[in-house]
Amino acid sequence: MTHSKILTFCCFVAAILSCNAGSTPQKVTKKYKMTTVIPKGIDTPDKLVTPIGMLNSVDGVPTKETQQIVFDNLDLQRATIAYLSTIPVASMEALRKGILEFGPANKTVMLFEQLMNSKSLWLTPNKTSVYMTSWLELNDEPMVIETPPNVLGFINDAWFHYVVDFGILGPDKGQGGKFLIIPPGYKGDIPAGYNVVNTKTYGNWVIWRGFQQDNSTKVAIDQTKADFKIYPLSQKENPSSMVFKSVSNDPQCTIHSSDYAFWGEINNTIQREPTTGLNPEVRGLLAAIGIEKGKDFNPDERMKTILTNAANIAAVTARALTAQPRDPRFYVYPGEREWTSIFIDGRYDFLLNGAVLLDSRIYMHFYATGITPAMSLKLVGKGSQYLITYLDDTKKSLDGAKTYKINLPANVPAKDFWSVMLYDTQTRSMLQTDQYAPGVDSGKKGLKQNADGSYDVYFGPEAPQGFENNWVQTIPGKSFSVIFRLYGPLEPFYNKTWKPGDIVLAK
Repeated sequence: MTHSKILTFCCFVAAILSCNAGSTPQKVTKKYKMTTVIPKGIDTPDKLVTPIGMLNSVDGVPTKETQQIVFDNLDLQRATIAYLSTIPVASMEALRKGILEFGPANKTVMLFEQLMNSKSLWLTPNKTSVYMTSWLELNDEPMVIETPPNVLGFINDAWFHYVVDFGILGPDKGQGGKFLIIPPGYKGDIPAGYNVVNTKTYGNWVIWRGFQQDNSTKVAIDQTKADFKIYPLSQKENPSSMVFKSVSNDPQCTIHSSDYAFWGEINNTIQREPTTGLNPEVRGLLAAIGIEKGKDFNPDERMKTILTNAANIAAVTARALTAQPRDPRFYVYPGEREWTSIFIDGRYDFLLNGAVLLDSRIYMHFYATGITPAMSLKLVGKGSQYLITYLDDTKKSLDGAKTYKINLPANVPAKDFWSVMLYDTQTRSMLQTDQYAPGVDSGKKGLKQNADGSYDVYFGPEAPQGFENNWVQTIPGKSFSVIFRLYGPLEPFYNKTWKPGDIVLAK
C-alpha cells in the first residue's frame, strides 16, 4: 500500500470514529472540578446478561436492538398482569353474554327448575340449590327490583364487585322487598320506600338461590314467578311482566376465554361501562396494551403475538395458583390436609392491611363466581362454607382413571345439608359424565352410612360394590377437582374439631 493510500485509509477510519463518537464515548479519566464519587449501584453496566437476552447500552443509553428487547418484554409483562388483574371483568362479561342468550336484559329470568346439571358450563355451581338469575342493565334512571322471599341473593357489578345482598342475608331479612338500584352519576330525586343501592356500572348480575322442599323446586320457582320483577322507576305504577325461562337442560356457557379472545371480552366491557369503579392502575395497564375506552382495539401483528403469549402465560399461571396455591394461608388445615379455601382471613373484598390479596382474587374469579360477604363470614348455622382441592393426600393431581374415596367423620357439622361435587379442571364446570350431576349430598336416597356414623364418598370410573349411592363417576384421561360444601355450617367446622378426610386412593 502506498503512502498516499495509507493516509487516505487513516483519514477514513478517523472520520468513522468521529461520526460514532456519540454512540461509543471514550472512558472519562479526567477529573473535573465538580467530579464526585458516584455511589455503587446507580450506574447500569453497558453489557448485561439477563433472562430476556443480552442487553447492550452505550454509557447507559440502550441500543436500538436492546430497546426492542426491553419494550417487547415490558408489553408482555404489562399484558400478563393486565390479564390476571381483569379475570373478574372477563368472567362477568361471559356471564352477561350467557344470560342474554336466553332473552333481553331487565325482562328475562333463567330458572333451573330441574336444578343445575353438567350440561351447563358455569363456574363451580352445585346441584342442590335452585338457581335463578337475570341481567340488569341500567341507563339514566334508577331501576326497581322486587325480590321473592326465602332466597339467598346478591348483585355484582360489571367489574365483579359486590353491590348488595337480598333475601335471608339482605336488608329485607328474607321477606322479599323492593330495591332501588341507582345508576352511575345519577343526580335525581330518590323516593322513600325502597332499599336504595348504588352501583358503579350499568350492567349488573342478579343471582339468587332458592331451596328445595321435600326434594322439590316448585315452591322456590313459584315464589320467584309470583314476585320477582325488574322495571324502571318511572314505570312503578304499571311495571311490565317478566319472561321466565326454564333452562336446566339447555346447553349454555358463561365461562370466559383463556386465549387471545380474552382481550376482546375485556374490551367489550371497557367500551360499554363508565370509567369509574375500575382501578386506574389496571386501566393504565390495559391502555398500555391498546384497550382504552373510546378507542378501537386493533393491535398490529407484533402486539397480537405478545397478547397471545401473555394470555397463554397468564392462563397457566391462574391454573397453577388455583390447583396448588403457594400462600400457606389458603390451606384450611395446614400440614394436615390438602383442602383450601379461596378467601384469606375471610376477605371477600381481597383487601388486607391495605394491600390487595392478588392470588386470592385470581383464585376466586378463575375458579368460581359470585362475590358476597356471606361466602366468607363466620355465620354459624347460616349461609355456606366451601373446601376445595385438586390433589390427593400425596399432593398428586386427581386421576379420573383411578378410584378414590373421602371419609366424612360422624356428625357432619351442617345444620341444613352437605354435598361433595366434582369439577372439570379445564372448564371448572361440573364434570360431564353419564350422571345428571357429578355429586353426592346428605339428602341423596340410599346414601350408605358407616357403622361409626361417618360417610365414605367414592370417585372413580366404576362404582364400588355396595357403595353405588356414595359414588361419583370420573373419566379416565381427565383430571378433576373437588368441592366439599356445608350448608348451615356449625361451630365444629369453624373451630376445626371436625375435619373432613383427605382424598385417598381406595383400596
